Amino acid sequence: MSTATPVPRSAGPALELLVHGVGGATPQEMLGDPRTVRISGDEKAALFRRFGDEDAESRPDDHRDQPVLEAYCWSNLTSGNSARALWLLLVPFMVANLAHWMRPRAKGMIRTTRLYGMLVRLVALSLTVLMTAAACEVTLDLVAWQCAGTPECSGRRDWISLLASAEGGWWSQPGRRLAALAVLPAALVVLLWYLSNRTWNAYESQRPPTGAEVAEGETGPEDGSDESGYEESGHGEYGAYGGGAAEPLRPDALPGDGPAATAVRPALGRPGFWYGRRLVARLRAAHTAAGFLTVSAAVTGATARHDRSGDSTLLDLSGRALEAVHIIGLLVVIAVVVRRGRSERRFDARLDRTVVSALPGCALAVLALSLLYAGWSRPGWTSEGTLTGASIAFRAIVLTQGAVTVALAVAAFALQRRARHPRSVLGGLGGPAAALLACALGGVMTGGLAHWFADRLSGDGAIPGPPVLLSWQAAVIPVLLTALLVPLAVLAVRTWAAGRRCAAEVEAEYAAAETQDTGFGDWRSDPIRTRRIASARARAALTDTAAWIVGFISVATLLLGAVAVAGAWGSGREPGRAFGNSGIDEAVAEAAQYLGSWLIGFGFILFITWGRRAYRDASARRTIGILWDVGTFWPRAAHPFAPPCYAERAVPDLTWRMSTWTERTGGRLVISGHSQGSVLAASAVWQLPAATRSRIALLTYGSPLERLYGRWFPAYFGPDALARLSGEVDCWRNLWRHTDPIGGPVLVAAADGERTVDRAALKDPVVYGRSRNNPLPEPLLGHAQYQADPLFALERRELLDRLRSHIPRQSRETGAARPTGP
Repeated sequence: MSTATPVPRSAGPALELLVHGVGGATPQEMLGDPRTVRISGDEKAALFRRFGDEDAESRPDDHRDQPVLEAYCWSNLTSGNSARALWLLLVPFMVANLAHWMRPRAKGMIRTTRLYGMLVRLVALSLTVLMTAAACEVTLDLVAWQCAGTPECSGRRDWISLLASAEGGWWSQPGRRLAALAVLPAALVVLLWYLSNRTWNAYESQRPPTGAEVAEGETGPEDGSDESGYEESGHGEYGAYGGGAAEPLRPDALPGDGPAATAVRPALGRPGFWYGRRLVARLRAAHTAAGFLTVSAAVTGATARHDRSGDSTLLDLSGRALEAVHIIGLLVVIAVVVRRGRSERRFDARLDRTVVSALPGCALAVLALSLLYAGWSRPGWTSEGTLTGASIAFRAIVLTQGAVTVALAVAAFALQRRARHPRSVLGGLGGPAAALLACALGGVMTGGLAHWFADRLSGDGAIPGPPVLLSWQAAVIPVLLTALLVPLAVLAVRTWAAGRRCAAEVEAEYAAAETQDTGFGDWRSDPIRTRRIASARARAALTDTAAWIVGFISVATLLLGAVAVAGAWGSGREPGRAFGNSGIDEAVAEAAQYLGSWLIGFGFILFITWGRRAYRDASARRTIGILWDVGTFWPRAAHPFAPPCYAERAVPDLTWRMSTWTERTGGRLVISGHSQGSVLAASAVWQLPAATRSRIALLTYGSPLERLYGRWFPAYFGPDALARLSGEVDCWRNLWRHTDPIGGPVLVAAADGERTVDRAALKDPVVYGRSRNNPLPEPLLGHAQYQADPLFALERRELLDRLRSHIPRQSRETGAARPTGP
């Protein structure tokens, strides 16, 4: 990038780059003008200006008093297409991916950090196996094995008559029925693979504008995994970054940082942070192979169990050989998942082609062999009870998830002891809590799917139904919901009490400010108005206590899950039948089981209904889009089938725009982010070279940078990272309100040391009651319309006044700035 020298402020234009928050916004709303024009971008994300401002840089006198407004609209990345409503079914995968990013930041604990990332990836792998097993439970166990093998069930359904054992046709043998319907869960795995690959190409394949590149086909050192935040000692998670003398260009350096810059970049500022192609491709191959192997194991396990008691030695040996192949395949998949994490120190365009191509192909070949093996003729074989191995499989999955999440909690606790970040949620255990919540969501969806289909098929109990463990899991759902009422009631009482205590503070605050402006004499108190303002502040503070609700749910889920596994394992019967003739206990257990089955079935139907409504209703799609705005900010580092990361498109977009505009014009730029837009803005600023970063002002409002991201993701948005960001930008100002449930202060000092980044809380409402200037009551805005506050324009003007314009060297020599960028 060309060098720049300061010139008077009037020599260059000023640009305010607006980035909207959750829920999206139209260019017309952001720019305050019904006539807008797109100047760059596509239908997913684009830059807009007011009509007539396309060439505003060539007419600086027209914008001497106000900056040129430019809006970056990215809402279509999360809520533009109706098909994205189906992403609701991927919520467990998304939550597991969030757990990867929630670890505490600790210096020097390389092995523990590596262990944390490995355990999260194992949790994510177990979820893929669980969801595939749920599909197998419905298609192979309930339909092919139980219903098709029971005349009372298959006789009432014409669509299953071809596979019914009572028909005596070619497909009536259990092995052939399993082979035929195994195509459906295998197709689900293929669909997940396709969606992951397609969404990566559409959302996450954007090249970063700067950074050293390792191209596809190059050799070079193995990076290992870079899952940590930055390490000031010069060492990352899997090896040294060059902690001695500075190299001409470190792997994690950015052009413009200069050879003298020895400090390692923050994680979000590394060249490869927003480009995870290599890891996502590896994980996608491993999870696809795991899905195929799960389907294959379900078919092979039941068939091999029958052949052990049969007369054919060849079939017995074939079954045993296939089971051994499945064990080897599982070990290979686990090895691929745990061996490599993220590589962030450089832009890495390589692919592990052996893993990406061979692993799913080999697993598919094993599945084909299993289907051929199961399709071999076995006269006299009948299906009874539940599918062989189904109960053992679900039990093994649940036990594995419990053990891994406990180990994850131990690793997080060790990291937190070294990090000692006092504002981390749950004492640094937010990641394990999220992982356990992901497992719970997966279990609810699995049980809901199985029980719903079992109810549709059996009705009067014609078939045994799903495995016993799923019934026990259903029985603990009412217990969990009942226990959850206690902390919710306590929270409601505390919020009510906080609102009452806040009333006096609200009146004192507005009385001091409005006595001279009422127009009706002395300031007058309005109890109803005061109570509304105080209640809004108290409700907004609930965000800070939500973490403890998540922690309570996670602990209760772990304990009740252990009870469900123990009950299913110990009794081998459904809860309603496990208590013998104990009278009241049996009745209570049976009621809990049926109520839980109804609840998880209702939850599953609710997911489907919400997705269908979102397909037809744009407002519902917008609501679902808000969920993805928060949940899919982070790259897919743990689960490749999670909804795609929009920031891997949005952050490079903003970085490219700021880099090219400042170099081409030498003007002043304020990047102005609201809500989630402030997180995108900060992430984009981190990606800028030092020469550009020092010429940018950052204006955030309604920002969750510290309140949510700093507490839930301390390794990336903790106090050290935010303080460093404040020191790297030219100037930064943050606006917030007490009534905002999302935004809050960032709690760091400004770079000049003269003031904090946070301004004093904006008043909401701006005016307490009626006055000469405000004859009608002002609304409570909460998280919205920060730009309507009169202080917003003053703060923006102050930021622009503090920035100096720069003219590129070529511009000073030839009189024309050199255009750069795309």
